[in-house]
Amino acid sequence: NLLEGDILIPVRKNAMIDKRYRWKFPIPYILGDDLDLNAKGCVHQAFEMYRLKSCIDFKPYEGEKTFIKFVKRGGCFSSVGDQQTGQILSLGSGCDHKAVIEHELLHALGFYHEQSRTDRDDYVDIWLNQVTPGLENNFNKYNDDYVTDQNTAYDYESVMHYRPFSFNKNASIPTITTKIPEFYNIIGQYLDFSEMDTVRLNRMYNCSGPLTLLDQCAFESASICGMIQASSDDADWVHTESSAGAEDHTLLGKCRDAGYFMHFSTMTGKPLESALLESRTLYPKRKLQCLQFFYKMTGSSNDRLVIWVKMDDGTGAVRRMKKIQTFYADSDETWKLAHVLMEVGVKFRYSFQAVRGAPAASADPAAGIYIDDISLTETRCPDTVWRIQNFSRIMETANSSTVMDSPRFYSPEGYGYGVRVMPLSSYTDYTGNYVGLYFHLVSGENDAVMQWPAVNRQATLVVMDQDPDMKHRMSSARSLTTDMRKTSDGQLFWDNPSKTGTFDPSCKCFRSESWGWRNFIKHFDLMRHNYLKNDDLFIFVDFEGKWPSVWFCVACPDAG
Repeated sequence: NLLEGDILIPVRKNAMIDKRYRWKFPIPYILGDDLDLNAKGCVHQAFEMYRLKSCIDFKPYEGEKTFIKFVKRGGCFSSVGDQQTGQILSLGSGCDHKAVIEHELLHALGFYHEQSRTDRDDYVDIWLNQVTPGLENNFNKYNDDYVTDQNTAYDYESVMHYRPFSFNKNASIPTITTKIPEFYNIIGQYLDFSEMDTVRLNRMYNCSGPLTLLDQCAFESASICGMIQASSDDADWVHTESSAGAEDHTLLGKCRDAGYFMHFSTMTGKPLESALLESRTLYPKRKLQCLQFFYKMTGSSNDRLVIWVKMDDGTGAVRRMKKIQTFYADSDETWKLAHVLMEVGVKFRYSFQAVRGAPAASADPAAGIYIDDISLTETRCPDTVWRIQNFSRIMETANSSTVMDSPRFYSPEGYGYGVRVMPLSSYTDYTGNYVGLYFHLVSGENDAVMQWPAVNRQATLVVMDQDPDMKHRMSSARSLTTDMRKTSDGQLFWDNPSKTGTFDPSCKCFRSESWGWRNFIKHFDLMRHNYLKNDDLFIFVDFEGKWPSVWFCVACPDAG
């Protein structure tokens, strides 16, 4: 009994404007025994996105009256709002996708579809004569005494918006078109929350800030986000405006001679002179942090960028220093992405120390160390980052046979794996072409002690949106979980690639068959978001086999 395709109709209707159906946090959850293993991992990915972009939190069920139970039924659907007696959220076949789960959880939190708004007819046309007979109620519109738009503009990019061909009876004729034609290819995106989705969510629940985003800075303001220059060093970082040949990363490719970054010159001065840039004092809730930033080094190969943490020493004073990681210059003088894992459970500051190597080693007057677009989150860092340069040119020249295989990477357990990219996949739709991404195992130095076949491990691939604000990023993510499936010749798909794979002379290794998605991300989306800033495509990969023990519940209640 579904309304609008994926809304489970309760015994009594409720509307998101009614505060009786708002949740209290953290929301208790249960992962049903019938839920696919891959879906369980994707649920936790969605939880982490809610924590990163809002104050919404979740906890394992401990006997509470109200809860969300994730189950596998026929399709993806949820109730709207807290039903106060426990409720189900279905993740059927094909629903094991981070953005799909974000969508269904937004229903559970009290949101209807975007095109259900009171003012929707000002922005889209609904062609009911093209809707499959009997499904017209999927396009209901609600009065403003029933739903609220949280005083925000209509959002074509909302993860809660239908696609143009939803519930259509003719495969080539849409049921929804946009009043502004430029948004026709945008409605119905399944990348991530839109910027307005997070604004509405935070307004509805009076969030003062995200739970796991500790700090971020793009250095666009002279206040440099409250960071300070240490008084005990030899020199200072300089807040620098972008210029030709020395562009910032935040606005790269968008505005000429605009944007700011922090710069430490290594062209003049004495060797080993340094500058220390410290963050404000931060108060972590978890004992796990990931520092992400862009940097480039254009001077001597002896220049160094050192990441430090200064922690509470037990007396309340933040002064115990710990060196975390050191970066050195190389032949690549373009902007690069760094991830630094931290494990701090007390109040602390993080610091960037620039150390001058050999002054005048470069003819470039702007030679030095640059940092920009910093973010610090209480999340894991990705295990692997694959950077592909000049990707727009690759897409332009690719044909349907073009494939790119990554170098060999290793999982924390020791499995070798790789990623295959098809810049022009065989999949197309009304928006145009797609990029395909696929995961495969690669033979490696640890194979003799690995467990084969490598099953019940989740591979997650993410194409990173390089927006400087973590809350606004719409990175595309997909996951698969290895199982006992077989290849066409009867071999186990995820067995030792030395036995089942094909030899690749470029890495002197064996690569197994790949499994993934020919419709991973649209060319259209790559070109309109920040995925290809500096024409770099960043792919994050995790391959994990450790499942949280809280996923299973003894004597869990039924919902509904």
